[in-house]
Amino acid sequence: MSSDLTEDPWLHDRQRIGRAIRDARMTHNLTQEAVFLAVPMNRSYYQDIEAGDGNPTIDTLLAIASVIGVPLAELVR
Repeated sequence: MSSDLTEDPWLHDRQRIGRAIRDARMTHNLTQEAVFLAVPMNRSYYQDIEAGDGNPTIDTLLAIASVIGVPLAELVR
């Protein structure tokens, strides 16, 4: 069984976290714009995070969680 070196081993985790961020944001009736402006960060980077394509730092995840109003643990479970 050969391994594809181009496959990202963290992709599924990032996608799961991105879905959790999106779901928490929507539960709290926030738009993407409200979150990325409050963090602050670039719109396209925030969209990449929600899509599972971004690779945010822990500080970025903490800021997003704070703006949405949820504990970070809820987003990364």
